[in-house]
Amino acid sequence: MRFIKGRKFSQDFDTTFSQTVSIKAEEFVNYIDMPLNLVYKIKLGKKAKFILGGGPYGTVFFNGRLKTETITKNPNPNGAPLLYTVDENKDPAVGDGPNKYKVLGFGVNGLTGFEFGRVFITGNYSIGLDNFFKPAAYDASSYKHQVIGGTIGIFIGNPVEKLNKPGDKDKDGITDDKDNCPTEPGTAITNGCPDKDSDGIADKDDKCPGISGTVKYNGCPVPDSDSDGVNDDEDKCPSLSGIVKYNGCPVPDSDGDGINDEQDNCPAKPGTAKYNGCPIPDSDNDGINDEEDKCPAVSGVASNDGCPAVNREIIEQVNFAVKRIQFNQAKAILLPQSLPVLTEVAQILIENADLKLFIEGHTSNQGNYNFNMKLSEERAQAVRSYLISKGIGEERLSFEGFGPNKPIADEKTPAGKAQNRRVELRLNY
Repeated sequence: MRFIKGRKFSQDFDTTFSQTVSIKAEEFVNYIDMPLNLVYKIKLGKKAKFILGGGPYGTVFFNGRLKTETITKNPNPNGAPLLYTVDENKDPAVGDGPNKYKVLGFGVNGLTGFEFGRVFITGNYSIGLDNFFKPAAYDASSYKHQVIGGTIGIFIGNPVEKLNKPGDKDKDGITDDKDNCPTEPGTAITNGCPDKDSDGIADKDDKCPGISGTVKYNGCPVPDSDSDGVNDDEDKCPSLSGIVKYNGCPVPDSDGDGINDEQDNCPAKPGTAKYNGCPIPDSDNDGINDEEDKCPAVSGVASNDGCPAVNREIIEQVNFAVKRIQFNQAKAILLPQSLPVLTEVAQILIENADLKLFIEGHTSNQGNYNFNMKLSEERAQAVRSYLISKGIGEERLSFEGFGPNKPIADEKTPAGKAQNRRVELRLNY
């Protein structure tokens, strides 16, 4: 649908101060509007209807024409007293920016009217929601399309004639000639009779009209004594809740570990859910399961968490060395007298290539907690770095700083605080 939109305006001037006598302008632009309306009709009788509708519309620039007529005083005394000029532009500028017409726009529209049989009359009003033009010479807060229109039309073609259909007294969609209950709304499956529980059995024949059931039980549910979803007619364990696969009986648990045989990879041996019903493995067969065994691939002893027992003499040598490791105050710099001690520890590790060492850094609770945590870790790392420099592989040395979190003495005394400032070396495999 195309609409011619625009405006006309004129202005007269005081010739005492102006050479211009008057200006008349016409500004017409053609846009193609594409409305999308939702229309509602209200019956006003047998043939008349009230029409009400509305919705959004999009609009596209088609063409335009601008015309300006100007009358001015003739400065030439020998000529006519007035000059008449016409400026016409049939190709106005389009696009974004001053003195340009927008190519695309949008708005809303509404319509109302009446329909009389095949004839309809409507009036419509539309308004743009965006400015379609921005003048350069002056400020304009609103430059929007507004259109008022009307339509008169007639429907063509033959109307669909109503067929003579049997009546439907209860308005249930089933004609009275097929409705077993013509005065009560019902369903097709019950031949037009009510079925409150929607089980396909008419209420007049249903012994349990409020509960969905089956034909076999005259509209009542099949009994299920153990409420396991398997009715008693098919349940081999009617007093014990089970599943359909086992005919209403529970899934068996042969080893009694709480994991049924369908999920149990070791149905004959008690196990745990983590291992799918199997016992926790003991890879090195040392009697300590892998979850508690710190050396699951090497047979060991319980006193050393599943690792082989470390020679007592070696442990004592390392423990003796630990007591002589010293640092600069509040720093992670090893004192010179600590280096020979750590060299002895390195030699022990070289002579016992299977051993690994866990280095722990500890502080007292004196001072800032975060500083102590960092200091304990840096001191443990300093010990590790020195041992690496003596040829011990990095993979054999691990470390962690615990700050003041693992005291071994009373923090209330200076002596206790001194004992808590320490490095511990723990041998393992």
